[in-house]
Amino acid sequence: MGASAPSGAVSPRAYAGRGPPVTDAPGVPTVERVTASPPRTPAGASPAEPRRAGARLTLTIASLAMIGPFSIDTVFPAFTRIGAEFAADEVALQQLISAYLAAFAVMSVFHGPLSDALGRKKVMIGGLVIYLIGMFGCVIAPSLGSLVLLRVLQGMSAGAATIVSRVVIRDLFDGAEAQRLMARVMMIFALAPAIAPLVGGWLLLLGDWRWVFAGVGLYGLAVLALTTALPETLPPADRTPLRLRSLLGSLVHVGRSPVMLRVAAATAFGFGSQFLFIASASIIVVRLLGLGEQDFWVLFAPLIAGLMGGSWMVGRAAERMPRSRLITFGFVGTIASTAVNLLLVSFLDGEPGELAPVLLLAVTGPALISFTVSLFFAPIQLEAMDLFPHQRGAAASLGTFFALVLNALLAGAIAPLVSDTLVTLGLTALAFALLGTAFWTWHMLTRPARLRG
Repeated sequence: MGASAPSGAVSPRAYAGRGPPVTDAPGVPTVERVTASPPRTPAGASPAEPRRAGARLTLTIASLAMIGPFSIDTVFPAFTRIGAEFAADEVALQQLISAYLAAFAVMSVFHGPLSDALGRKKVMIGGLVIYLIGMFGCVIAPSLGSLVLLRVLQGMSAGAATIVSRVVIRDLFDGAEAQRLMARVMMIFALAPAIAPLVGGWLLLLGDWRWVFAGVGLYGLAVLALTTALPETLPPADRTPLRLRSLLGSLVHVGRSPVMLRVAAATAFGFGSQFLFIASASIIVVRLLGLGEQDFWVLFAPLIAGLMGGSWMVGRAAERMPRSRLITFGFVGTIASTAVNLLLVSFLDGEPGELAPVLLLAVTGPALISFTVSLFFAPIQLEAMDLFPHQRGAAASLGTFFALVLNALLAGAIAPLVSDTLVTLGLTALAFALLGTAFWTWHMLTRPARLRG
């Protein structure tokens, strides 16, 4: 057996499984070293242990990823009661979401580099503790202003769970197994946007709106308990110095890399072709389709089904197709699915608000787009992290930040401008798919030959 784990370390036997674990090869963390790094050996691992992700690890990573949707979507059903208690209108209540998202976006830049310096587990646990303080603080919030400030605290800390958990996957696993685990996590994660509003509604049956924050806080406690059992996947020898200059230097080094910028742009624009429909959901469902405020499931159910189906396909293809080829297939498929969507909605007859009778045509396209986007979304995140084997946290953080910025522009500026009809929405989705594919093609043509395949 291998060397015993140091004090406080947790053996990864319950988490991993296939092939002998190998430590990172030494080297200078520059972008020129664009080779996929083998997975690290967590403390306490035996070099003879097989490495395969178990159900417990999958559940833990998925639970960490679901912190984001549960922090946002469970709150929506409570808006009416919060507004009644604090005499707040819809604009004021929207601050509960925008404050969380703004704080999440700003801090998303730093969670990854902090995990490169302190270790993955410390950052995730520290972030969860701060998140829980903010969540349970909402239970006793005396005013809307204090509620908004506590939501800022939640947003600042939630990324420690959602972003760093993805890096743990790549730390523990390489190649097909990393892709397979990422796909399983995405399948479970896809359920969160559908479940969260229902959970929020059920919690309101117990009492006032404070029960919603208490319930999500209890979920956070359960996730914290699962996280404490995770192994630390970044050995001290592989960490970057904990100095402000080093942290900022890591971000600058990754962020100024043309290779990283191309992959981040491909990810953001490609995902934007799907997120456009999420950002325009209220316009599509109520104004364009003429449905009611309780009918959002009509759009979100196909989107979630497409995401789960695509993620399942990614897991199945892990050992059958090289990662880069699967990503290319996903981008080309997204061009095709957005084109099919545009063709379908061009056949719709009737004015906006009178399209419910032909609902199937309107939602088939978004479901197909969600399916094809999920074919590249998980694998391309692994691609970005493999560009910087010693700065995976920084790569994950910056990739998330770029996507959040584009999503904010989509929700706040682009979606309202292009949502006059389903046709204009379809044209915009096709444009985003073309842009994402162009950046990915550029990356494929310029990256080192040893990474192609």
